[in-house]
Amino acid sequence: MLPASARMRSSAAFDQAVRGGVRCGRPTVVVHARVTAGENGAKAPAQVGFIVSKKVGNAVTRNRVKRRLRHLVRAELPGTADGALVVVRALPASATEPTRLAADLSAAWHSCLGRLAVGR
Repeated sequence: MLPASARMRSSAAFDQAVRGGVRCGRPTVVVHARVTAGENGAKAPAQVGFIVSKKVGNAVTRNRVKRRLRHLVRAELPGTADGALVVVRALPASATEPTRLAADLSAAWHSCLGRLAVGR
């Protein structure tokens, strides 16, 4: 489980990350990221949201994929910059190739956040 401060809840935050940030894709996941300034210019902790559509599978499969993604993101979160909004979108292959999911998520995560750092 992710800490409460690290969970993205508002649709506006999802829109900011997906529409206004950078995108990095792999065969099982797509990672969208954006760095924002918090209130009064202070940086808020990094927040993560997940999108797992019905194309991934039935409810049991989607929930299993979300649990795997949450577990994998928890390891990536400490090295993430403050103020980062990250959305992880699971593709249908994430349900059929769970062994590949960890490597794909890590590669997409670091690639996206690296592109953000270069863009500053």
